[in-house]
Amino acid sequence: MTSSIKAFLLLGASGDLSGRLLLPALGQLLDAEPERRSVRLVGAGSEDWDADTWKQRVRTAFESASVSTETLDAVLADTRYLRTDVSDAGQLRTLLEATPAPAALYFALPPAVTVLACTALTEVELPEGTVLALEKPFGTDQQSATDLNHLLTQLVPEGQVHRVDHFLGRSTVLNLLGVRFANRLFEPIWNSTHIERVDVVFDEQLTLENRARYYDSAGALMDMIQSHLLQVLAVATMDPPAAVNEIDLRDAMASVLRATRLWDDDPVTAGRRARYTAGTVEERLVPDYTAEPGVDPDRGTETLAELTVGIDNARWAGVPFRLRSGKALGERRKEVIISFRQPVHLPTGLRGQPASDQLRLRMGPDQISFDMNVNGPADPLVLDRVRLEADLGAGRLPAYGEVLAGVLDGDPLLSVRGDTAEQCWRIVDPVLQAWRAGRTPLETYAAGSDGPEGWAL
Repeated sequence: MTSSIKAFLLLGASGDLSGRLLLPALGQLLDAEPERRSVRLVGAGSEDWDADTWKQRVRTAFESASVSTETLDAVLADTRYLRTDVSDAGQLRTLLEATPAPAALYFALPPAVTVLACTALTEVELPEGTVLALEKPFGTDQQSATDLNHLLTQLVPEGQVHRVDHFLGRSTVLNLLGVRFANRLFEPIWNSTHIERVDVVFDEQLTLENRARYYDSAGALMDMIQSHLLQVLAVATMDPPAAVNEIDLRDAMASVLRATRLWDDDPVTAGRRARYTAGTVEERLVPDYTAEPGVDPDRGTETLAELTVGIDNARWAGVPFRLRSGKALGERRKEVIISFRQPVHLPTGLRGQPASDQLRLRMGPDQISFDMNVNGPADPLVLDRVRLEADLGAGRLPAYGEVLAGVLDGDPLLSVRGDTAEQCWRIVDPVLQAWRAGRTPLETYAAGSDGPEGWAL
């Protein structure tokens, strides 16, 4: 798709997110679609960098993603960096005047700084067609998300705001659309009559990885479940959209999230939290979370969170949806698990208890599998278990590459709509309040284990 965007303006260009994810993804996108190389990369940050320092950062990021020499040379020939205080309207005006218009402004900034920058932009006349892309978390609760949405409406129309959730750029998440809606086998039984429960799991072996400044004030529930996993849930449970476009798809996702409630409407029992202690992950010694540099032990930050919700509509009434994410766990699990109900009748003579059929969509490596009951190899009257597996395409671009393509095209299909961002906070706010009030115990688990006792999936 040919874009009208003439520049990619990266605010926070000297930060970790830009160097580790955004610049490599941009390079891969430009490699895959050389016609985009005419888009000018402009970096803005608080560091006092000269042109050579900035170009070396771009070079290092592109080389880390094996970007071609042709793409690197094209970008380096036209890129520039400007030291900018993004909270200063005058400096932002100068920055925009030095940037080809229309531009896509990517806020690779901490949430509080993003709010300051957007507030300053209300004093700047933005060129027509300007696109804004904001990283999560979008706000810190429902009210702050509502306030930020109101602020953004003063800058550009909703269709030009991209609330980035890179999970929506993952091929596996989007493959849910194909699995559900392109297979007669699944769509007629994708409901509470046939499905017993759904688990969305994102367990990591990674630890804090020097992210205490952000993570210790967020925790697993806010970092992963409030944003990423609720978006995955929406894709997995929405009613069929009329079309896969920014209106119909996002309408369907918003509708199911509006119907989502805490299980039993109880913020204490619907959520569980835990924090890792010292242990070993893949032969790597891991210190107690509270001993990690930059961590405030009194904050009570959780590194493993679990949230159970229900969806109050005819399709899903009575089905529990368990969302779980944690760090420093023994097994890396990133998957959506659809567990079907037991057969209503087992013919006399078949021996064994049939287990629940399970459909699993795994993220990284991208795979789909189906666990089902069959006749045993030795005695055909004794039930056995088999798994059918297939690899899924990893996608033409990494998740952030897909997101950046949407930003440069001005296509918000893979971004979070404003009302949806507010709904995600509505769901988790009561749980966060219960945790802050100490109403839900903070359990512990040894790094490298499967979590606290009784948490097994």
